[in-house]
Amino acid sequence: MTTVTAGEPGTGPARLRRARFAIAAVFCTHGAVTGSFATRIPWIQEHAQVGAGTLGLALAFPALGAALAMPLAGRVNHRFGARAALRGLLSLWTLSLVLPGLAPNPVALCCALFAYGAAAGMSDVAMNALGVETEDRLGRSIMSSLHGMWSVGALLGSAAGTVAAHTGTDARVHHLIASLALTAAGLVAVGGVLDLRSEPGEEAPPRFARPPRTAVLIGAVGFCAVFAEGASLDWSAVFLRDVLGTEAGTAAASTTAFALTMAVARLAGDRVVDRFGAVRTVRAGGVLATAGGLLVVTAGHPVAAMAGFGMIGLGIAVVVPLAFAAAARSGPAPAQAIAGVATITYTSGLIAPSAIGAVADATSLVVSFGLVTLLACALVGGAAVLRPKAGPEGGAPALNRDEPTAIRP
Repeated sequence: MTTVTAGEPGTGPARLRRARFAIAAVFCTHGAVTGSFATRIPWIQEHAQVGAGTLGLALAFPALGAALAMPLAGRVNHRFGARAALRGLLSLWTLSLVLPGLAPNPVALCCALFAYGAAAGMSDVAMNALGVETEDRLGRSIMSSLHGMWSVGALLGSAAGTVAAHTGTDARVHHLIASLALTAAGLVAVGGVLDLRSEPGEEAPPRFARPPRTAVLIGAVGFCAVFAEGASLDWSAVFLRDVLGTEAGTAAASTTAFALTMAVARLAGDRVVDRFGAVRTVRAGGVLATAGGLLVVTAGHPVAAMAGFGMIGLGIAVVVPLAFAAAARSGPAPAQAIAGVATITYTSGLIAPSAIGAVADATSLVVSFGLVTLLACALVGGAAVLRPKAGPEGGAPALNRDEPTAIRP
């Protein structure tokens, strides 16, 4: 349970709209850090003098750092309040962008990426928890578009990173400039979010705790979606090139098209969720993603495969935002539940690319995307766990239920 602090200037419609735009800017800033880092991995690899295998090991450390640190976010939120916690954690995340480029050797790179991932995970939990609180007070779905803004930020960060790479800019200089700019942008954005604090006398959440069972079930649904997303992003171009003989430029364009599809679908997803409810939306998305997976594995032409990847992206786009929202409403400790779901989805994103590669080595890429298709199909049956519990007695019912809401912007 949270309350607005005494200094908060009300939560009327105008204030809530400002808070909604502010938290969207926070998501965009968070995504821009990821995009800025991803484009300079080749430079970082060369600077740290690591081979492909060592780099793969090092890139597991962000997920490890995130998984270990995310449970602490709830404690920070409780101690300092939502706004102050998000201000500090987001600043740690934006400033941590400089660390990987400074690493001179493999050990230092692993340590830098561990810290980078820890900051990413804690700020991720804090901003999602505040996003759900803002959504509840607005009375309409916003989580899908918030994650869409994260994707927009990632695209903007990667675009700037691509320019820096093409101009030969030292990644340390690029990341220092980006880090300072994004820190400033984040501080401005956080100033507009709701300042929520725990109820007086409310017990602090544990520093580390096993996520509740409901969060594990919700996380399993998110796992399926993130696995499909990671597999499609990392392997769609390879599939088109190796299986269908597509030329390199067209194959690479399929990855960009998939990322854009995800971003657009998330930005538009809230209206669909408001109209049909979370469970129906995810079930329909699971059907669409399954059909897309079947189209990919049976495709005889690049256009058909690209259409299939697009259908996968459209089908899974809103699943993770809805999983975070459902987790936050699944029990009395929203940050702890979100941390549990985030840990599961981070793990899925980590293992998906290597799992697809392992299956492809043992069989073929077609069989690998058969596995993706099965996981997409699992969304149809698992969607029911995203139905939140009824609201407290005398209070408003939880949002994103399996019935459309009548509230509109």
